Amino acid sequence: MPRVTRGFKARRRRNKVLKLAKGFRGGRSRLYKTATEAVDRALVYGYRDRRTKKRDFRRLWIARISAGAKMNEINYSQLMGGLKKANIDLDRKVLSNLAILDAGAFTKVVQMAKAANA
Repeated sequence: MPRVTRGFKARRRRNKVLKLAKGFRGGRSRLYKTATEAVDRALVYGYRDRRTKKRDFRRLWIARISAGAKMNEINYSQLMGGLKKANIDLDRKVLSNLAILDAGAFTKVVQMAKAANA
């Protein structure tokens, strides 16, 4: 009696995993068992790192804003406090882009924050 290969449903499930493993190297893209392990791990890393990415970008923006603030003789916390007092609602991403791409506009924003602090 021949072995049971479980038909098209099992093949469809396996092909779904192998499709997710496309681009992986070696047996991880061709062999179902190793592909399953690789895909499971990749999905876990993806889930984790989508959250980590948010933290990393926030840290990067804060570092850039802080560097721009120091060039304007104010520290980061005083700048952010001054912006809050002046009711200037610019998020950190926008502020960091200003600090890099448009130093003149960033200086004006810093002046407003300094005025609100004083």
